[in-house]
Amino acid sequence: MNDTFSVAELTVYIRDLISADERLQDVTVQGEVSNMTRAASGHVYFTLKDSKSQIKCVMWRSNAERQLRLPDNGDSIMVHGAVNVYEQNGVYQLYADHIRPVGVGDLYRQFELLKAKLDAEGLFDSLRKRPLPEFPHTIGIVTSADAAAFQDVQNVLRRRYPLARVVIAPTLVQGADAPAQIVAALRRLDAYGECDVIIVCRGGGSIEDLWAFNDERVARAIVACRVPVISGVGHETDFTIADFAADVRAPTPSAAAELATPDSAELRYGLDELTRSLDSAMHMQLEQRRQAIEDANRSLRQLSPLAQIRNARQRIDDWTARIDRGQQARLHLLRERLSARAEALERANPKAILKRGYALVTLSENGERVISAREAKPGTGITIQLHDGELKARVEDKDTHERYRRTLF
Repeated sequence: MNDTFSVAELTVYIRDLISADERLQDVTVQGEVSNMTRAASGHVYFTLKDSKSQIKCVMWRSNAERQLRLPDNGDSIMVHGAVNVYEQNGVYQLYADHIRPVGVGDLYRQFELLKAKLDAEGLFDSLRKRPLPEFPHTIGIVTSADAAAFQDVQNVLRRRYPLARVVIAPTLVQGADAPAQIVAALRRLDAYGECDVIIVCRGGGSIEDLWAFNDERVARAIVACRVPVISGVGHETDFTIADFAADVRAPTPSAAAELATPDSAELRYGLDELTRSLDSAMHMQLEQRRQAIEDANRSLRQLSPLAQIRNARQRIDDWTARIDRGQQARLHLLRERLSARAEALERANPKAILKRGYALVTLSENGERVISAREAKPGTGITIQLHDGELKARVEDKDTHERYRRTLF
């Protein structure tokens, strides 16, 4: 009975069959490169083909960076790796871990042996790498004075950071005599003592053209430099021992010049921003200081003798006004009291009492006041004082008064 698979199940089944084949997990394939592409992630994708067939290949970034040189389209290479299935597309691929050009096996073996030796000594240790100066004053360049790479570097330096001074130590960059000259050039710039950073560079070429930068003497001279060294040898896909020994590896000579310098346009923009910030800060400081001075002047004016005199005069005026108001209030109170007492006296005046219908009786003979009926016997002459005059009268008996037991008429 035939099994029924889903597409995914069949793909996984084929993947497991291929993964279980030990021979396919350690295989070397020879062919011609086409469709070479390096992704932004650093991974490399290409197709390996011959006259009858082709296979897709992938090399992860970690393996690609260890390559001496990545191949170009049309190169004949030998690829070592493992075959597996990319499940999403359902295709089998060769996952490469090492690429070697056909016909240059000895050079690659020498490269790998020297790389392993120097790596074991710690020459490639990232902890040894030095940071690049932020604003270099002098940049040393080790390259051929007639090479296009030198012109490219100069163009970049003039465009990005014309403030830097350039010092070149000319040397051969290819051939049997090149390694010794490169070492001597590095030592001259290092002994010069004014370089802040050194660029070792040359344009692209074959592995044989770049071989001078795979020399052990060059690697050790780079490591021995007292200032940071940037390696800009070949194209982006080219790797040399000098790249690993340098403090920073640049994919091209032009890129090395960019890494060595800041961008003057960006610096100018940053300087403009700092200038604006400084102007704003200074304006704020001036305003704060001006306000502080005004406050101090006000305080001084308040504490000055003249201000004290003015304040004292004003206080005297205030006190005088308050005294005047107090005196006026006191006088008004006294007037009210006097008026009240005058009114009381007026009410107590006998004439005022007489006006209300009362009368004052006195003896006519001596003017003594009669305050009791018993004091005026019958026949006694009396004077009756009214409010508008006097009446003369005499006391006579006629009727008997119930209270006084006397007859009055």
